[in-house]
Order: sequence, then structure tokens, then C-alpha cells
Amino acid sequence: MFERASVTGWRSTGKGEPGDTRAITYSELLDEVSRFSNVLRSLGVGRGDRVNIYLPMIPEAAVAMLACARIGAVHSVVFGGFSSQSLIDRINDAEAKMLITADGGYRRGEVFPLKPAADEALGSTPTIENVVVVRRGGNEVDMVEGRDHWYHDLMEGASADCPPEPMESEDLLFLLYTSGTTGKPKGIMHTTGGYLTHATYTHRYVFDLRPRATSTGAPPTSAGSPVTPTSSTGRSRTDARRSCTRGFRTIPATTGSGTSSSDTASRSSTPLRPRSGRS
Repeated sequence: MFERASVTGWRSTGKGEPGDTRAITYSELLDEVSRFSNVLRSLGVGRGDRVNIYLPMIPEAAVAMLACARIGAVHSVVFGGFSSQSLIDRINDAEAKMLITADGGYRRGEVFPLKPAADEALGSTPTIENVVVVRRGGNEVDMVEGRDHWYHDLMEGASADCPPEPMESEDLLFLLYTSGTTGKPKGIMHTTGGYLTHATYTHRYVFDLRPRATSTGAPPTSAGSPVTPTSSTGRSRTDARRSCTRGFRTIPATTGSGTSSSDTASRSSTPLRPRSGRS
């Protein structure tokens, strides 16, 4: 749910399965993303490095995705309900150097353990150097000294000043794997410029977002998207685009034709047209 906050703009309020709620403004989200971006850098993650995210549906999942995009790291989201073998396959294929997970999450009123499944997978994933663990379920977990780190401990002293990493349009933004039900999971590579252009196109022609229009529905972008928290929120399309390109993004990316994707989004007088000719 999105509502107007008195001082800091729009605020998103989410409710967890056990009934807890949390409200986050865009300003607060930017601060947390920037702080976690600095945490990632302090743990040796940089531009082009792969990061696997194995979390329940909590705000830290969005923070992790946006933080990776901010420093130029490539993220790969693994559904929290997948087995340790599924996690092994995706970590090894991406050659990820970090795993972000949680102690556990909630499903149907019960806590399901994530860290134990991650620990089982880590025995077969030699590229992982560090594991960041978000405290959510409250279940007991084993922490390996030197490898495992609590999210809240790392964030305590982290700076909220983190300029975004300039990226090229064809730089890899994130990996999205198929389910693997019919064979080995296949990683789809999404690039920075191409993804932003597609997100803009979707907003214009699928959701028909216009200036001063609001959207309270689910994010319309593909799963694992780092612009999900900002691309279809309760703000106008123009404001949402500004959040993506200024607040949580790298510099405006250029598409293959050399034009800026944010410029494309702003030229309302010359909109993109579907190939079929429909508007």
C-alpha cells in the first residue's frame, strides 16, 4: 500500500504474514540501499561480480537488488522455496561470490528455515566468499566465523553516501533463471539499457501510466527486477522514472541506438510505437 507521507514524500506500508507492518519512504529506502551498497563494497563485491539472493518476500530483498545495481554488481534471485540443490545449481552457474539469505521466513503461519538450506548448499559452492544473513524468522542458525555476517550488524556503521556506479547500456544488470523443471536451469541475461527501455515501454503501453496517475497494483516488471520497488509505485510515471534514474539507479543508460533510455521515456510527444502499429 502506498500513501503520502507528510515530509518525505510517498511511503510504502507492507504487512508481513505474522501481522507485523513496516512503512518505508523513498528517502529511507535510498538511505538503506546506499548503506547496503557500501556494505557490499566493504566485503569485496564490485562491478561485474555476481551476488545470489535467497530471501523471503521482505524489504531487504528489494534493498539487496537495488544495492547490487547501484554498484554495478550482477544479482540473481533464487526463490526462497527452492531446495539447496536448486541454489547450488544457480550459484555455480553464475560463479557468485556472495550469498544474501535469511535465518528463515514465514509461510502458512510457520517459519521455514532458509539458512540451514543455504548451509547445505555452501558445501558445494566454492566461489562463495561471504554470506549476509537477515534476521527474520528468529529460528536458530549456525554462523561460520569469517564467512557469515548478520545484516543488521553490518548496517550499523555503514555510510548512506554511495554514488552510483556509471554503467554502459550493454553491461549485465541481473540474471534470471528458468525453473529447471524440464532440465538444467538456464540463466537469462538482462542488460542495463535494454531492461530500462523495456520497463519504460511496459509502463507506457501495458499499464498506460500517465503524468499524475497512480498505481496501487503489483510491480509490473519481470521477476528479480532491481527496479521493481520504484517502477510501479503510487507515484506518477515521471516521478517513478526520476527515482529509478536519480535515486536508486546508475547514470541514465544508453540503448543500442545511442539514445538515453530516460530520454526516451521523457519524450511524450514522440512515444515509442508497438511494431503492430497499435497505440
